[in-house]
Amino acid sequence: MSSAKGQLEDQVVLVTGGARGLGRAIVDRFVLEGASIGVLDQSADALKDVAKKHGSKVVTICGDVRTSESNLEAVELCVERFKRLDCAIANAGIWDYSLALVDHEFERLDAAFDEIFQVNVKGPLLLAKAALPELVRSEGSFLVTISNAGFYPNGGGPLYTASKHALVGLVRQLAFEFAPAVRVNGVAPGGIDTDLRGPVALGMDQTSIGSLKLSEHAEHFVPIGRMPTADEYAGAYVFFASRKDAAPATGAVLNFDGGLGVRGLGPSPAGGRRPGAPRTIPGQSGEVVGTSGGPALKRQHVRCVHCAST
Repeated sequence: MSSAKGQLEDQVVLVTGGARGLGRAIVDRFVLEGASIGVLDQSADALKDVAKKHGSKVVTICGDVRTSESNLEAVELCVERFKRLDCAIANAGIWDYSLALVDHEFERLDAAFDEIFQVNVKGPLLLAKAALPELVRSEGSFLVTISNAGFYPNGGGPLYTASKHALVGLVRQLAFEFAPAVRVNGVAPGGIDTDLRGPVALGMDQTSIGSLKLSEHAEHFVPIGRMPTADEYAGAYVFFASRKDAAPATGAVLNFDGGLGVRGLGPSPAGGRRPGAPRTIPGQSGEVVGTSGGPALKRQHVRCVHCAST
């Protein structure tokens, strides 16, 4: 039996939105790497499942990332149970289902803006404030889940995209403010088939991004040819949390999106596809516009299926 230790052995980590989707994958991977975890989430049922699987390796907190009380309680419970805090991960988020500004109703726009920014931006800010004293004490790290929408358009609507751009600035500012004791970095995943929901203000809280079945179309708009899984994305968080491997990293945001930022204006990636593989566009006529390894048969303006993350 192997006695090898994990990369995060004896670390204590707090993850918001850690009971489902990408957050759950991060929790599972961090436990595998030897960490003890605090999980802050609003779903009591999902938290019970986390506790059932990981037992004494986790402490769960049912709360709201938009409140200072929930963030402070989560930090306090982590320290009470595990005696320290080495890393805090602001992962909780909601998506706007790419609702364009022209399609927003004025009557809902104020509330939708407030809800998305409170969860996606205020939540990480409150967690950083609550966790800072313990992270300074442990000389630890603070991580933020951003998105491909933090860099590029069309990964969401204007509310989601603006909130994720704001997080890029937040990571850089906090890296400056928290130095030298605390490293601050971000991970910007691409699309994931998870249970990511939308804002209550837009009636999207019962809609899951998994219902879009992005994986079925990924080969047409993700350069690596498929949709990465939540488990595959989790490795980037392990890297940034590692004191050994990520010691020089602060103020960095990893574009970890399957290549969405380099896909260009063509209908789909081509150079690395199998010879003879057709290039078609989901949601279009199905017309072949090119063949891998050969000349394009026809050019046409296309708009790829929306892709979003946490």
